[in-house]
Formats: sequence, structure tokens, C-alpha cells
Amino acid sequence: MDVSIVVPFYNESESVSIFFKRIIPILRRSKCSFEIVCINDGSKDNTIDKLLLEKKEHPEIKIVDFSRNFGKDAAMTAGMDFSEGKCVIPMDCDLQDPPELITDMIKKWKEGFDVVLAKRSDRSSDSFLKKITANLFYDIYNRISDYPLPKNVGDFRLMDRKVVDVIKEFPERTRFMKGLFSFAGFKTAYLDYVRPIREKGTTKWSYWKLWNYAIDGITSFSTFPLKICTYVGFFVTMLAFARGIWITFRVFFQGIDVPGYASLMVAMLFLGGIQMIFLGVIGEYIGRIYIETKQRPIYIIKNIIK
Repeated sequence: MDVSIVVPFYNESESVSIFFKRIIPILRRSKCSFEIVCINDGSKDNTIDKLLLEKKEHPEIKIVDFSRNFGKDAAMTAGMDFSEGKCVIPMDCDLQDPPELITDMIKKWKEGFDVVLAKRSDRSSDSFLKKITANLFYDIYNRISDYPLPKNVGDFRLMDRKVVDVIKEFPERTRFMKGLFSFAGFKTAYLDYVRPIREKGTTKWSYWKLWNYAIDGITSFSTFPLKICTYVGFFVTMLAFARGIWITFRVFFQGIDVPGYASLMVAMLFLGGIQMIFLGVIGEYIGRIYIETKQRPIYIIKNIIK
């Protein structure tokens, strides 16, 4: 098997037939043997039925059906676990990852590159808020992480089998796949493309999910938030120490005055708020330790149709 396409599906019944109608001819023209590993990530609509219909027409399709929704990163992990190709290409089924780019990816791979990344040349298809938040995330993440992420690069990429085998060895349960891909390294090439709008259906990523995903990414590959707690705690302590010295001198030279209730309450609430924030940051890391120690499976499979 030359090429394995890994595609997660979650409530994507409207996109199934359009996706295969577009990608199958492109893969056949590439003159490479291929398979399409489809992961039904606990869809609540009739996505699995649509996949089974496509399977009857296209024997190259392999279906991995989850027992429930485990998330996109778990679905990509399963896709890589069950892929057999010499190279693996994870992508979305909404055709915002243009299948036409696969041919160029394969050419770069045959030139000797282990990883070929599809890089968005612009984000004109995104809303203004999404552009701002995406750029902000990449800027913050790359400043505090030892393993920076390529900007405007998603999960759409080609990886040689040796890269996939390395990533499959990573044992963590809370998986931030972009970070794992970056951590693996290897010889990398880039292909610029313009991301089109979604063909059918709606995105399953709300801003709340993106926010939690960003927190997972930062806490999975950086301990800098914990360092911030230490630095800010030290800074506040020094301020309190300086304030104490100033009050002592005032008492000696100006006498004792009655402290203000408002300033006292502001100080108490300020310090209490900082302590709660820091406890929350520490709690995020402790929660991840708790999840990892239980060693539960990353995903559970209900059925496999080869």
C-alpha cells in the first residue's frame, strides 16, 4: 500500500458522498495504491450508513466505527493505528483540505521529504474573530513552547511511514496532535494553498471547544504557565514587602493612622483572585496527570469494516 488517507467523520452525512466523489478520481490518477481509512467518531446522524454505501462501491475504503465520540485527535490516532500505507495523509472530509493537493504532496514525498505540510497562504475564508484568535494562539504557543508549531498549518499533511510509527509510540491520553506532529520532527517541505469554504454542513468546532483545545495544546507542551505563577507570586510578595516597609516608616515619622476599608478590601480581593487563578493553572496540570495515570484507552472501537 502506497498511500493511506485518514479521515475523521462526526455528523458529516451531508459531506460523505461529495468527499468520495472528489477524492477517489484524484487518488486513482496518482497511480499509487491507496486506502481511505474513515473513522466514524460516534456520529449521531446517518454518517455510518453513508460510509457503508460508499464502501460497497469503493473497496479501497476501510471503516473504523467508534463506540461514541472521542474527539478528532483520538480519531486521527485510530486512523494512523489502522493505516497500512507507506505514507499517511490525515485530512478533513469537508473539502476545505483540497484533495487536489495530494498529488503535489506525493511528489514532494518521492523527492525525499518525510513530512509535507499544507500551509494556508491566507485566511480569507475565516471570520475576523477567528483570524485574530488563531494568530494569537500561534504567537503565544510558539513563544512559550520548546516545540513551535508552523503557523497556518493544520492537520492536513503527508507523513512517511517512519514518522507515523514514531507518533504511534507516544503514550499520552490527552492528545494534541499538532504538537505531536511538530515534536516528531523529520525532513519537512511546505506547500502553500488557499483554503476554500466548506462544501456542506457546518463546523463542529465552537469557540468554547477551540478555547479548551488551545489550553490542551499549551499544557501538553509547555510548563510556562506554572513559571508565570512563580514569577507573579514573587513579584506580589516583593510589592507586599515594600508596602510593609513604607507603612513602617510612616508610623515612625507620621504616627499611626486608621487604614482605609476600601484599600484593604481591594488588596484582599486582588490577592484572593490571583490565588484562585494560580490554583486553576496548577489544577489543569494535576488533572492531566490524573487522566494519564488511569491509562484508559484513547478510543473504543465498536466495529471495523475492511
